[in-house]
Amino acid sequence: MASVSEQIASRINLGSIAKAEDLKKRILFTLLALIVYRIGSYIPLPGIDPVALEKVFKANVGGILGMFDMFAGGALGRMTVFALNIMPYISASIIMQLLTVISPQLEQLKKEGEIGRKKINQYARYGTVFLATVQGYGIAVGIENMSNSQGMQAVIDPGMFFRFTTVITLVSGTIFLVWLGEQITQRGIGNGISLIIFTGIVAQLPVALSTTFELGRTGALSTLFIVFLLVMSVAVIAFMVYIERAQRRITIQYPKRQPGAGNRVADSSHLPLKINTAGVIPPIFASSLLLLPITFVSFNAGSGPEWLNVLSQFLSRGHPVYLSLYTAMIVFFAFFYTAIVFNPKDTADNLKKYGGFIPGIRPGENTASYLDFVLTRLTVIGSIYLSFICLLPELLISKYKVPFYFGGTSLLIVVSVTMDTVNQIQSYLLAHQYEGLIRKSNLRRR
Repeated sequence: MASVSEQIASRINLGSIAKAEDLKKRILFTLLALIVYRIGSYIPLPGIDPVALEKVFKANVGGILGMFDMFAGGALGRMTVFALNIMPYISASIIMQLLTVISPQLEQLKKEGEIGRKKINQYARYGTVFLATVQGYGIAVGIENMSNSQGMQAVIDPGMFFRFTTVITLVSGTIFLVWLGEQITQRGIGNGISLIIFTGIVAQLPVALSTTFELGRTGALSTLFIVFLLVMSVAVIAFMVYIERAQRRITIQYPKRQPGAGNRVADSSHLPLKINTAGVIPPIFASSLLLLPITFVSFNAGSGPEWLNVLSQFLSRGHPVYLSLYTAMIVFFAFFYTAIVFNPKDTADNLKKYGGFIPGIRPGENTASYLDFVLTRLTVIGSIYLSFICLLPELLISKYKVPFYFGGTSLLIVVSVTMDTVNQIQSYLLAHQYEGLIRKSNLRRR
């Protein structure tokens, strides 16, 4: 059997891409939009001393701020206009999805189709502005309080004017990124929001690798350990690709009348259920929610009350409390998001409506119960897989102090976004091939 890479290579042909004009325009638009994002991640906030900021940030940055900086593509460490990235939008989307389950009004909106979805997205944007404002103010105050051992300050002129301009700039940057992500989704290739996070993570990979190799050169890390890290990364990526493509196929049969006879025969099909139905959403949601309180705690630790310093230690990277909260959130969101994207009762009703049934299972409630049973077992396996992938790098980083922030969450995002983007390109190429065949058939008829 051909490997995944061979299958992808056989399906994607550069010559076919060159002939598909619409696909070329979409790819070009996506690349230009991502270039704009990367340029913006180097534009500093007004009132910041970049040289002093670098020294102060290195002296104060903890593991969790390093994770935040990873999602922001290094924009937080440079304190640029895109320092918040799109994390407030993700947090607002999480809150809205939770509210759609709790609130009957929002649940009704969700059932209204496209109109209801647009209204919920609009509420999520309002929430994004609010969360970005709160986080922006927290970052502004945090920067003012940050200093290194020599007493060097990163802010040139602290005060309310600096806080006001910082909040306005950060909120505007987040809103622009949300708009840019939506434009990529509509006019480009792939999911715009995911691609922005993907670009930020990939941009940090050369820095992380160079830092790791530099530690190997100086003797802080052994060459054997670095080789082990690289081999383990490749093995983990291969394992993730295998799991992400794995499916549990449930046989579905539809009654079909045989032509020229009065009897019915069964037309067999299958219902594919992924092992990791929730995808990369649980780690992103868990990281996003943890970053909300931890950012405030990390910035104010050392200058606030004693309980804040204790809380900062508990929530530091590698601490059992932090790892426990992270794991619990991943498991919760794995089950929660799976319940959102796949409803066994609706699926059973649709099967019953069109005459489909699972062999040996009665249609209706029994089918829904069976699907729920299978999906629950798959989600258990998927949540264990997600927890393992996300916790393994955390343990390595905390134990061996490896400055390798290309951890489990980021690897999941990179692999998932890459596979989704490749699938979209394949779909466009397939549609282009069908269009070409239709044109040839029309010419032959003439």
